[in-house]
Amino acid sequence: MNTTRRVFLLGSAAVVGGVAVGYHWRDRLPRPLRPLSLAPGETALSPYVIIDREGITLIAPRAEMGQGIHTTLAALVAEELDVTLEQVRVAHGQASEHYSNNALYGEPRIAGWAHSGPTQATGAQSSSRDAFIKMRKAGAAARAVLLEAAAARWGVPVGGLSTAAGVVRDGHGNSSTYVELAQEAAAFTPPADPPLKAPAEWRLLGTSLPRVDMVSKCTGTAQYGIDVMLPDMLFATVKRNPHLGGRMLAFDASRAQGMRGVRRIIPMDNGLIVIASNTWYAMQAIEAVDFDWAPASHPDSTQGHRARVEAAFDGEPYARPRDTGDVDGALASAEGDVLESAYRVPYLAHMTMEPLNATALLSDDRLDIWAGNQFPTLAVQVGAHLTGLREKAVNVHTPYLGGGFGRRFEMDDVQAAVIAARAVPGTPVRVTYKREEDISHDTYRPMASARLRAAVVDGKPNAIDVHLSVPSLFTSGNERRHLIAGDPSKGVAERDQSMAMGAKGARYRIANLRVTTYRPDKLLPVGWWRSVGESQNSFFVESFMDEIAQALGRDPLDMRLSMLEHAPSRQVLESVAEMSNWGSPLPPGHARGLAFAPSTGAPVAEVIEISVEQDVVRLHKAYAAVEVGVALDRRNIEGQVQGAMLFGLSAAIFGEVTIDGGRVSKANYHDYPLLRFAQAPKTLEVRVHESAERLYGVGEIGVPSAAPALANAIFAATGQRLRELPLSRHFRFV
Repeated sequence: MNTTRRVFLLGSAAVVGGVAVGYHWRDRLPRPLRPLSLAPGETALSPYVIIDREGITLIAPRAEMGQGIHTTLAALVAEELDVTLEQVRVAHGQASEHYSNNALYGEPRIAGWAHSGPTQATGAQSSSRDAFIKMRKAGAAARAVLLEAAAARWGVPVGGLSTAAGVVRDGHGNSSTYVELAQEAAAFTPPADPPLKAPAEWRLLGTSLPRVDMVSKCTGTAQYGIDVMLPDMLFATVKRNPHLGGRMLAFDASRAQGMRGVRRIIPMDNGLIVIASNTWYAMQAIEAVDFDWAPASHPDSTQGHRARVEAAFDGEPYARPRDTGDVDGALASAEGDVLESAYRVPYLAHMTMEPLNATALLSDDRLDIWAGNQFPTLAVQVGAHLTGLREKAVNVHTPYLGGGFGRRFEMDDVQAAVIAARAVPGTPVRVTYKREEDISHDTYRPMASARLRAAVVDGKPNAIDVHLSVPSLFTSGNERRHLIAGDPSKGVAERDQSMAMGAKGARYRIANLRVTTYRPDKLLPVGWWRSVGESQNSFFVESFMDEIAQALGRDPLDMRLSMLEHAPSRQVLESVAEMSNWGSPLPPGHARGLAFAPSTGAPVAEVIEISVEQDVVRLHKAYAAVEVGVALDRRNIEGQVQGAMLFGLSAAIFGEVTIDGGRVSKANYHDYPLLRFAQAPKTLEVRVHESAERLYGVGEIGVPSAAPALANAIFAATGQRLRELPLSRHFRFV
């Protein structure tokens, strides 16, 4: 079992009496670290540095799902510890409060989400921001106790010592490696607030580092959840009521019970789990079961869902997160100079490349869960709730994730694995979803509608009134969380701020600006999707800004610049204009589109160049200028933004989940296509700016501007304003 390597590394500290050095900056958490992770008797703080006879292991406590975070987090520690990345191993930490993401709930999109304390989760572009100080402090604290140990060993002052590449020297011929000093260092107390290197002293941070996961991923040896293999393992799959929210009334499994390899058939409230000797047998058997499904409570068609979303506009507003100036007065005084538009976006699925899967093993007083997940501490809660064990008895192992995008915040795969493991105690069981089961039981990016009005005075908008109708993912997510984790006392603490993300925080100087949200009655389950509310609201707002510019006869870039005072925002717009040669002549049939959308505060501007011939669109060039505050790894940032732009373009062109007969009518990639290599822009350039204003996350920032930039390019080429996604409803993309 390859996943034991990390357990071995952690456990070996106990075996050889190694040292684990951790550091909490600002927040001390109440619970000691798990015995599995630390040697008996050691003081448990958040352990990011483990030294044993094999060398140094740095703990990266966030999920590595392709974004390169394990490299960046390890570099934060290694920088202050004075080691190279080649000298260390990097492992994902055990599920623990000590790896809590303190930046997660600082985000407006997350802030209203009820939670029961420190949370280890990966999302919301928060990993680097959470780690930037505290993981550097962890490295610096570890280096400090190693220096103390060397000084004591040689009887010299600490001030005369130096470190480099994992070795302490005194300048008089004495030297020791960190491995040699580790056990002695364990006797010293890490400093409370160790000083950090100035950026000018950085050797790793600010440079483009080789990815620590690159070799294993290129050679096929990287371990994803679906690669986990355990002795005597069984395999399972699930099938649940395709009418989401409906129960299973009855089933007839007589044909499946006698099929080859079938071991157990386990009913759940809304479906079945079939356990077999391999995954193929399980999937064949579950298709042989006859079900009687209860209907869903939501409308049975896409049109019915849209009608319910738009009916919410006629009800009481849910919230008014932005209300500046006198919007009604400005609109009334503008008389004939009022522009109005309505926009729509559909439900979207996540479509992670690695199929959903989770493995669980229940033995005596312990539960082990292996799952590529973005929320290990919630997986612990789910396991404890379903087995009756204490949370300390639940161990979550997080291998690499084959894509997340918010889907692996959910715990339905973990829930199914634990239920299966309960049925065969002492035997590990891996549950694997069919792609059809995943897409038909996803937690979707919400369907949403927008109505916008603008009063236009003196060549620019004097007032903008934005009305947004969108289901609350806070409400939907908390319902699921309470159901599977058994925590019904928790509810949404505040209004769902994600509904207005991308609209309420507009950087434009608009004297009168109002954003009002409306919450439709319960529809499909909705959840986190890459860039969350910004993904749809930026399409609404930036397309509308383009409409305003067109109505005024103004250049879209000039109008936006005339409305911006924030220097980093102006810089990314000017930068992307330079990159794309904005305003220069183009070949016949070609056109450019522009969008500017701060993402979690990070200013981002994008330009898409296309050509259109007989209703066939070809993407040629895409440019992005981004402001990241501090560029920890420029090459990785560029890769993140490029990937996010393609993700956003793919969703804008093709993404759409539809409902027919009360069921999701999409099945797989053939009817939910993604952007192909041949359809992607041949030029895809990213320019990174650093104002040092603050550190921004980068995992999502390329998404929000992609759809409006493309839609604005299509308008520039054809004169056709597209106000509803996906764009492939109107044009063919080649």
